[in-house]
Amino acid sequence: MDRALAELAGRQHGRVALWQMQELGLKRSAVTRRVDSGRLQRVHRGVYAVGHHVQTPESAYMSAVLACGPGAVLSHRSAADHWGLRVSSRARVEVSAPARRGRYLPGIDAHCSRMLCPAEVTMVRDIPCTTVARTLLDLAEVVDRRALERAIEGAERLRVFDGCQLHDVLERAVGRRGASVLKAILATYEEPPFTQRELERRFFELCERADIDRPRTQVQVELADGDTVFADFLWPDAKLIVETDGRETHGTRRAFERDRRRDRRLMMLGYRVARFTWLDVEQRPGEVARTISALLSRTNIGLG
Repeated sequence: MDRALAELAGRQHGRVALWQMQELGLKRSAVTRRVDSGRLQRVHRGVYAVGHHVQTPESAYMSAVLACGPGAVLSHRSAADHWGLRVSSRARVEVSAPARRGRYLPGIDAHCSRMLCPAEVTMVRDIPCTTVARTLLDLAEVVDRRALERAIEGAERLRVFDGCQLHDVLERAVGRRGASVLKAILATYEEPPFTQRELERRFFELCERADIDRPRTQVQVELADGDTVFADFLWPDAKLIVETDGRETHGTRRAFERDRRRDRRLMMLGYRVARFTWLDVEQRPGEVARTISALLSRTNIGLG
């Protein structure tokens, strides 16, 4: 039995719950004897450290989840912290649990969740936790919009952001307070279905409104080694190139490295390269125009 407890604790950051020990066949009297002898140390009601009581962030999270019983998972700000999406300095651990389990335990904020489906639960470093998508939905109800945007940025940085999973979670989020905010933010992450021709038209309109000379498009530029590349938009006299990047075509690691190497090779020939996303052109045209105007004004070329 001691070996079985040690193996269980080894998978749970040194923590075991009373209900788990009972499932292994250990009676309350045997648990009491182990507590009295120091082999188990109580850290929460019904949760014990095995052998020692060293507290780590992971063991604190695991203890809170175990204290809320079977089916409980780390959630909300605590889950976001555990995933690495945003740092939480809260003293209380947030857990989602079926029914009303754990609602009055000290140091725990237990959220009653009857809508937590298996697709929204995973294991993160051996702790039951809401998925990134479900974590973002829960987070939308307890933090402001800017904090939520930063958490989404953190998910993108860690490459754990999945728009499809987020859409699935939102479809199940009928009546959730944070759903509308999350949908609004998600809409800004979705690229418009521009064709190259449509993108060029919008970019030319942007230039015309800002009194910027129309650039040449899809210009072939010969590099020093004889290789050639195509510039999306080029002002030849100013040697200014503007590239419009899409998330789908420029979002991979290989594309990122290729684009930066390409930019360096162009800069060696005296070109300046400015990159904008398709969303910049669609949603922030004024910022794009001001940037291009400032770059062209340094050479006094290309301004009407």
